[in-house]
Amino acid sequence: MCGITGYISLDNTITQSDLKKATSLIQYRGPDAEGFYFSEDNKVGLGHRRLSILDLSVTANQPMFSADGRYCIIFNGEVYNFNELKERLKNKGITLKTTSDTEVILELFAEQGCACFEKMNGMFSLAIYDIIQNKLTLARDHIGIKPLFYYHTEKELIFGSELKVIKAIKNKSLSINKNSIPYFLHLGYIPEPLTIYNDVFKFSAGSYWQIDLQQHSSIQKNITTYWDPVDKITAASLMNEITAKKELKDLLINSVEKQLISDVPVGTFLSGGVDSSLITVIAASITSHKIKTFNIAIDDGKYNESEYARAVAKKIGTEHYEFNVKEKEVLELIDRLLPTYDEPYGDPSAFPTMIVSQQAKKNVTVTLSGDGGDELFMGYGFYQWAKRISNSAIPLIRWPLYGMSKLMSQRLQRAGQMFAYPNKHNIITHIFSTEQYYFSEQELANLLPSIPFNFYSLNDIPPTARNLTAVENQALWDLTSYLKDDLLVKIDRASMQSSLETRVPLLDYRIIEFSLNLHQNLKINKNGTMKYLLKEVLYDYLPQELFNRPKTGFRIPLDKWMRTDLRYLVDKYTSKEIIEKHSLVRYEIVERLKKEYYAGKNYLYNRLWLIVILHWWSESNEL
Repeated sequence: MCGITGYISLDNTITQSDLKKATSLIQYRGPDAEGFYFSEDNKVGLGHRRLSILDLSVTANQPMFSADGRYCIIFNGEVYNFNELKERLKNKGITLKTTSDTEVILELFAEQGCACFEKMNGMFSLAIYDIIQNKLTLARDHIGIKPLFYYHTEKELIFGSELKVIKAIKNKSLSINKNSIPYFLHLGYIPEPLTIYNDVFKFSAGSYWQIDLQQHSSIQKNITTYWDPVDKITAASLMNEITAKKELKDLLINSVEKQLISDVPVGTFLSGGVDSSLITVIAASITSHKIKTFNIAIDDGKYNESEYARAVAKKIGTEHYEFNVKEKEVLELIDRLLPTYDEPYGDPSAFPTMIVSQQAKKNVTVTLSGDGGDELFMGYGFYQWAKRISNSAIPLIRWPLYGMSKLMSQRLQRAGQMFAYPNKHNIITHIFSTEQYYFSEQELANLLPSIPFNFYSLNDIPPTARNLTAVENQALWDLTSYLKDDLLVKIDRASMQSSLETRVPLLDYRIIEFSLNLHQNLKINKNGTMKYLLKEVLYDYLPQELFNRPKTGFRIPLDKWMRTDLRYLVDKYTSKEIIEKHSLVRYEIVERLKKEYYAGKNYLYNRLWLIVILHWWSESNEL
C-alpha cells in the first residue's frame, strides 16, 4: 500500500521540485520510504511513497526497475496472487531479487505487456515507464479499489493517488467543474470519471492507458478497458443452491487466505454484522494465531452495537479491541474531513471509519474489511424498492400514493418520495437518492439556479447476455458506482490517513463474477431474506441467532448533532452571505429546507448536510 504521483510535461513546465512537493503531501500513504525517477530530458517524472507490507527491505522500494533496466514502475496496492504469477516467471527462467509483489508485476509486464493486468488479482493503481520506447502505461484494478486521478491536456499529464497531488502542481490553472455539483447533491459523491475540477478525472476501473511519446507529439487519450463486470454476465444464472454454496465458500476461503499474506501484522474490522463476521471467522479458521479484531462504540445508545461485535469475537475467539468513543472525539475530526477527501464528499460514516482506523493502526498495519457484501449479495433496502416499483401496476397508482403519503407520518412521507420519480429510465438513482435522504431530480431543478443536469447516462445499464431484473440492475449500479466512488473512497482515505492498509476480500474479482451470475433467489430468497447464500455460508461457522437483528450500518447520530454540536456549521455554511457568494444554489430553497428540518422533519438532515459540505469545500478551496 502506497501513494503514487507522476507527470508527463512535453514543454517542461513541471519541475522535479514540483513533483517532490506534491508527493510530500501524501506522506501518510507511505511513511516508510520515498523515491523518484526523472527521465533525462525531465519530460517524465515518477514519485512514490511506500508503506512496507511485503518484503520490508530497501531492495523492494520504488520506483523499481526491471532486471533489464528497461521498465520503471510505481505501484499502489497489493496483488494477492503474486506467488502464482511468480511461479510462471520462474518456470520461464526469470530470476527475482525481492519477495515483493511489485517486482512480479514489473517482470510480468515486461513479458506480457498490458495483457498482464487482467491476470492480477488484487487492488492496484500503477504507472510503468518504458525508458527505451518512451512509453508510459497507467492502469487501475478491476473494480476500482485503489484510487487514481489525472489531469490531461495535449502537453501535460499529471496523475496521483489523490486529488491534492494534482492541485499542488496545477492550482492556478484549475477551475471548479460546476457540472459535477448536481451529481454530488443527488448521490452524496461525485461519480467517475468526474471530479470537482475541470480537466481532472477519476481513472476508469478495469482499464489501462498507454501513452506513446515516441510516436506522438501530444498526449493522446486512449483508455482501454480490460475488464468490465457487464461483460462477465452470462446467459444463464446459477440456481442450484448446493453447488452455489460450495463454490462461494471455496472462493471466500481462497480470497481470505491470499489476503492474509503479509510481512506485517494483520487484523480485521469487526462490526458484528454478516460481512465482517464472515471475513473474520474464515480468517480465524485459516490462521494458527489469534486474529486481532477492531470495533468502536460511540456513546449514543442508538448507534452502539459493540455488544454484537463482542459476542461474535467471543464465539470466534479473537483478540478483540473495543474502543469506546465519546461524541466529542468524533466531532473533533470535523476539520480533517475536507482535506482527507479533497472534493465534496457527503458520507458521514467516514468519521467512525477514520476513528477505527486510527485505533487499529496502534496494533496492526493491515486490516481486512467486509465491504462489498451488500452490493454483491443484495443486502440493501434499495433492492426491495426496485422490486416494488417494477410492478406493472405502479405507474397507474404512483401519484395517488405519493399524494396520500404527504398527509401521513414522516416515515411514510419519505417512503412516498419513492413514487415521485421523474421517469422510469432514471429509476435507479432515484431509488438510491431517496433511500439516502438526498436531493431528487425535482428538488434539484428548484435548488440549482444555473447548473443544468441530466442523469440519463448515469442510469444507463448496457445490454447484457441475459435480461436483468430491476433488482439486478439496481445492484449492478451499486457495484459500479456507489461502492466504487463512495464506499471504497471512504475506506481508502480514512484508513490511509493512519497509514493503515485495508483489504476487501469480498471484492476478489472471481467472487464478483460469481455473484453477477448467481440467481437472484439465492441472494434474496422467497421469504425476503437478503444476502441469503452469504448467510448460509456464515452459518456453517457461527450460530444464526448471533445475527437475528435488523441491519443498521456504520453510522453516527448526525441528525442529532446538526441540531446541537454541529449547529454552528449549519448556521455558517447555509448563511445568506456564503450561499450568495458562491451562487451554486438558491438561498430561499436552502432557508426553507433548514426551517422544515428544525421544525421536525428529521429526514431532511442529509440534504442539509450536503449543502453544508458543498459550501464548506467552496469556502476552503477558492480558486
